[in-house]
Amino acid sequence: MNGKSNLNPANSAGTEATGTQKSTGTKKNESGGFLYPGLLLPFVLIVSCFAAWGISTDLTAPMVNVFSSVFDMNAFQSALVQFAYFGAYFLLAIPAAIINTKLGFKGGVVLGMSMAALGAFMFFPASQIMTYGVFLAALFILAGGLSIVETSANPYVMSLGPEKNATRRLNFAQAFNPIGANIGVLMATLLVAPHIRESVDKSGLSEDQLLEQTSQELEKVMIPYIILGVLYVALALSIFFVKVPKNKAMEETDFSNVPKGVVGRLWNNGTYRFGVVAQFFNVAAQTCIWTFIPFYIQYTLDADLKTAGWWLQISLVFFLVARFVMVWLMGKIEGRYLLTIMCGLGVVFTIIGILSGNVLGALCIVALSACISLLFPTIYGISLTGVGRDTKFASSGLVMAIIGGAIAPMIQGAIQDATNPQVGFTFVLLCFIVIGAFGLYAIKHQKSDDIEAAPTMGKK
Repeated sequence: MNGKSNLNPANSAGTEATGTQKSTGTKKNESGGFLYPGLLLPFVLIVSCFAAWGISTDLTAPMVNVFSSVFDMNAFQSALVQFAYFGAYFLLAIPAAIINTKLGFKGGVVLGMSMAALGAFMFFPASQIMTYGVFLAALFILAGGLSIVETSANPYVMSLGPEKNATRRLNFAQAFNPIGANIGVLMATLLVAPHIRESVDKSGLSEDQLLEQTSQELEKVMIPYIILGVLYVALALSIFFVKVPKNKAMEETDFSNVPKGVVGRLWNNGTYRFGVVAQFFNVAAQTCIWTFIPFYIQYTLDADLKTAGWWLQISLVFFLVARFVMVWLMGKIEGRYLLTIMCGLGVVFTIIGILSGNVLGALCIVALSACISLLFPTIYGISLTGVGRDTKFASSGLVMAIIGGAIAPMIQGAIQDATNPQVGFTFVLLCFIVIGAFGLYAIKHQKSDDIEAAPTMGKK
């Protein structure tokens, strides 16, 4: 989050607790540390969850291309993979908040990880049934579980130490998400792509031969998800059994109450409204870039699926490196200005990619990952600046904007089917224009004093 300390959903309670802590030597020590005493192991386990859902998210993007080859579908049909995945995030956001009020954040993480593991293990029967719809159902359950994990883990990390360090803790935890993302793409590139025989003319195969080939390919698709399932079970059990020492400040933090009139106040907040729209297009752009880079590379450079996967891997490395570069730059340039600048670069790179179907165009499309590296946390922070006690409810709206990742690939897929992968990126161009407009709006309507100088390294 890129805003004042009041972005912590527990701002008022946390401040009161901090004030109380200053009255005694022991509590003063607690208020000044990165974590409350005895919470290092729980913190490490929760941080591991950030990398774990990063693996899943970016393992899924290359699967769009894989399913397109295995089931011989067009880009629109295969984009239903992302619709199932991000649609689950949207639909489970509100239930996740309810689960947190009933089970607490730790219980939410354990339940979410267990549900995600179930979805991952469902890839085994799906590979035996060999029906696209069963794979989509497995992805939906997997993503639904991770939606609960993500909704629970972010505030849980914030509650594990003093409020004044909440943003630092969240920054640190979310820095592991792109590491997981790179692992996810590597798994798809090394474990799946080499075994997908896209060059075979399936029209010349008999029904038995086609069934045999499809079965072999889907078994390879299953492997990384089974590995994920084992990882999620291990994390769920570890978090369930780890003891979390009771802390008075944590107990005084109440995330469950929603202030009256919150919907009206947020609706009348122009920056917040525009921020939700910008976040929708940000997740849309991010999902489309990583989903359609393999299509673009195969079309413009006449590359095979494995080579296209390596280009996607390079793109994610750009994203990871750029995230830390943006942290440094935002110590010198306000987030709203840097966001606008990077969106401008995104517009330029996308136009070159659309018009130049060669290595230069491919490099520009890959470089878009650097342009989006700061968008999620910066939009998040700018949008929540000044909302105070409405932060928890406001945060839910920004999380639900992730639905952009479900809808956008089908739009770009339809454009690609009607034209080609180059022209398909006109949708990404539109996304950068909308997000850039939000940056200009923030420059005009927010004061410098309202925006925290240091950014967060948000997810995606």
